[in-house]
Amino acid sequence: MIQIESLRFQYPSGDFHLGIADFKVASGEKVAVIGPSGSGKTTMLNLIAGILIPETGDVTVDGIHVNALSDAKRRDFRITNVGFVFQDFELLDYLSVLDNILHPYRITGALRLTDEIRSRAIALAEGLGLGDKLNRNITQLSQGEKQRAAICRALMARPKVILADEATGNLDPRNKGHILDALFESVEAHGASLVAVTHDHDLLPRFDRVIDFQDFRAEVGA
Repeated sequence: MIQIESLRFQYPSGDFHLGIADFKVASGEKVAVIGPSGSGKTTMLNLIAGILIPETGDVTVDGIHVNALSDAKRRDFRITNVGFVFQDFELLDYLSVLDNILHPYRITGALRLTDEIRSRAIALAEGLGLGDKLNRNITQLSQGEKQRAAICRALMARPKVILADEATGNLDPRNKGHILDALFESVEAHGASLVAVTHDHDLLPRFDRVIDFQDFRAEVGA
């Protein structure tokens, strides 16, 4: 489902660079990525999603060469095929919780907002404890509630790839379990691939594979 080959990336300013010789994630596989801050974990997620483009190499998601797409096509591909849970949520303060969850359906013609989709959003929010907060402005939520709203938004389109950047970082132990359950259920129900960046080592036994990104980069000579 995900394949990175011979990738090199460097930001325009600064000394940071990332090299990945070979990285693969199978359909239905749940991969945790650990490592120190600044090692490039979030950068790799952004490259998989097509938010960033490598200098050299190739990023393929479900057979599509993501970095070969135009800006507009990458955006549509990301919205329809990739569920991204951002570390800083990327929610819109001027929208309600429900409208934030449904926002991807309003910004691209590749997704169609129907009554069925709206009902799915409500059910997903209820499952994550947000059912009584759907009409509230997003600014009225706690950090943990914002995290759960972001996860609902990421799962709405039943994506083929789920990228989670510290998705459980603002949650108590009980809610961490609920969040992982929701992510894993989506993987199992739709054959999605999950790549989750985390600093929470207590969660690692639940994943199929764990990658220490610092060692991983060292192996490819980054």
